[in-house]
Amino acid sequence: MTGSTIECLRGSMETKNNNPRLSGGKVNMQTYSFGVPRQFFIGFENLFNQLESNSWKTETNMYPPHNVIKIDDDNYIIELAVAGFKPDDIEIEVKDSTLSITGGKKDDRQYTHKGISSRNFFKSFTLAEFVEVTGSTLENGILSIDLKHIIPEDKKPKKIKISSGKSQQLNG
Repeated sequence: MTGSTIECLRGSMETKNNNPRLSGGKVNMQTYSFGVPRQFFIGFENLFNQLESNSWKTETNMYPPHNVIKIDDDNYIIELAVAGFKPDDIEIEVKDSTLSITGGKKDDRQYTHKGISSRNFFKSFTLAEFVEVTGSTLENGILSIDLKHIIPEDKKPKKIKISSGKSQQLNG
C-alpha cells in the first residue's frame, strides 16, 4: 500500500526526500498532503478536503478550549470550558453529522477592566457515521457533551453458517 501508510508522532512526520517512509527531517502536518490514493475511496471527497485544509484550525475555532475524551471504543465526551455561561446561554444542535455549539450572552455592564473572557462563540465538530449525542451537562464552567457510537443491527458484522453439499442456488 505505497502512498497510504503514514507514520505520525505528535503532529510531525519523519520524511526524507518527500518520502514519509524514510527517516529524515520533520514536516508540518498542517500543510502536508497525505497523498492517499483517492481512487480507492468512493464518496469520501469531502472528508479528504476537510483533512487537507487548514480551515479547521483557525483562531475562531480555538475558543472556547475543549477536550475530547475517549471513554471506550463507543463512548466519547467533548468538554468545553465555558465559565460564566449558563445553560440558557448555550445552544447545542446536530444537523447533517455536524455537532454545533453556540454560546452567547448579553452583558450590559460597563467595565473599567475586563480580563475574564465571556465572548460569544461557535464551535463545530464533524461526527462519524452512527455517532449520536446522548446528553449534555454544565457543571463548574465545563460543558460536557456525551457521544455514543451506535451501530444499527443491520450494519453489525454477522457470522455466516457454512453448510456441506452443493450450493442451494445451483440446485435451483
